[in-house]
Formats: sequence, structure tokens, C-alpha cells
Amino acid sequence: MYMPSLFGGSIFDEWMNEFDRHFFNRSGEREAVGNNQLMKTDIKEHEDHYELSVDLPGYRKEDLKAELKDGYLTISATHNDEKEEKDKKGRYLRRERYTGSATRSFYVGENLTQGEVGAKFENGILTLTLPKKEMKRELPEQHLISIEG
Repeated sequence: MYMPSLFGGSIFDEWMNEFDRHFFNRSGEREAVGNNQLMKTDIKEHEDHYELSVDLPGYRKEDLKAELKDGYLTISATHNDEKEEKDKKGRYLRRERYTGSATRSFYVGENLTQGEVGAKFENGILTLTLPKKEMKRELPEQHLISIEG
């Protein structure tokens, strides 16, 4: 589609790309937003523990779940705001607030237990603390046969 160009790019490129992607994609479904875009995470190392800070603006504590299974720490967040809101001033033409669920997993090792992980949710940030543990390296048991001679 030809549109007038300012500074080398079309003034409508960003809007039309968004329109094309959401309404004319081949699968007929809207593309999912990447979880790493929804759950920005900082991981900080301390002397005796790690601290994960996950940005979850707009979520409530009840919307969140953290699970430790098979060495993976999985954080899930579900946000459901499907109310059709109309007011006397009109209706929404575009809503950019995310509605749906997002999940991220981090491998933390299999020697960590659920009771050792701390979690706190405050001001839209989920903070998880994980103790540092030395990986137990099990050496294979040797079955030597004595040699005479």
C-alpha cells in the first residue's frame, strides 16, 4: 500500500503493520504476545541467594501462581478483563491492555525444595528468593577388581 512518506518511512507503516498482523494473518488468530515481553525479569545474585524480580503490572496476587516441579520454577499470571465497557462518551476503538495468561519457566536445579523458595508480591513486582546451593556431583561408584601379581 502506497502512503505518503516523511523522513524515509510511511507515516502509516506502524499502524498498518499492526492492522495487517492482527486482522489478516494466515491462521485467522491473533498472534500471542511473547511471554518475555509480558514478564520482564531481573535476576540478581547475592552472597547466599538469588533474587528474581518479575514485573507484573496490573496483576493482583490472586492472579499469580509459582510452582516448583522437576527442577523448574514456573511463574504463571492470568489477567481477565473482558468487561465490555461503554460509556456516554463512546466505545473503545483500540485497547492495548493485555488480557490473557502468561507463563515463564526457569531451571533452578533439582536439589531445591518448595519450602526453600520465598515469594512476595508488592507494587506489581513479584520477588522470589532462592538459596544458593552447591550442586551435588555424584561420582560414579567404582567397582574395581584387584589384580594380583
